[in-house]
Amino acid sequence: MTTLLLARHGETTWHAENRYAGSTDVALTERGIAQGEQLGRWAESQPIDAVYASDLSRAVITATPAATALGIPLTIDAALREVHFGRGEGLTSAEMRTAFPAEAARFVANPGTVPLPEGESGEAAVERAWRALEKIVARHPDGTVLVVMHSTLMRLILCRALGIPLDNYRTTFPGVLNVGITTVSWTRNADTAANDTSSTTSTALLGYNVPTVLSPSP
Repeated sequence: MTTLLLARHGETTWHAENRYAGSTDVALTERGIAQGEQLGRWAESQPIDAVYASDLSRAVITATPAATALGIPLTIDAALREVHFGRGEGLTSAEMRTAFPAEAARFVANPGTVPLPEGESGEAAVERAWRALEKIVARHPDGTVLVVMHSTLMRLILCRALGIPLDNYRTTFPGVLNVGITTVSWTRNADTAANDTSSTTSTALLGYNVPTVLSPSP
């Protein structure tokens, strides 16, 4: 069994206005950089065997202190980048309702399966990321791996792992804290189930206190 420690990147310059960053390479704020350093201090005391990150700079910069503290290389994987929001990139929800109201309404109604104009569907995003996680698990079959990624993608992955419709990701997981940790225990045995409500993270680093996820067959 592989333990995946999924973490969202630090705060970005678009965070305060809640703009859709998606695949746009948005910079971290000073607070976001400090959050990455906080993650590194936490990771130093954990039995982590590998650190992976999306190729977007906000994820790379957030993950780098952890890899440095652990003395291990950071592996960057473009398949872990955020959902591409197409024409919604850089816009707020209100701006999208003005720019393309019908398409924005369809996306809000079914955010996991209906993409924004010229964007990527949640289904497509979670499929590419799921394949990336399978490769990570294959490389570290009994290890603990820190994976720094993005809010929407992480929630979609959790929905797939738990058998929840992707369109429910927003209601099931309303938000993800910056550098919040969500633990996923990944096994190839789809018939096994287990719960684990314990947490080794501090309040500042706590993500979702979800049951341990034993992944279904792809």
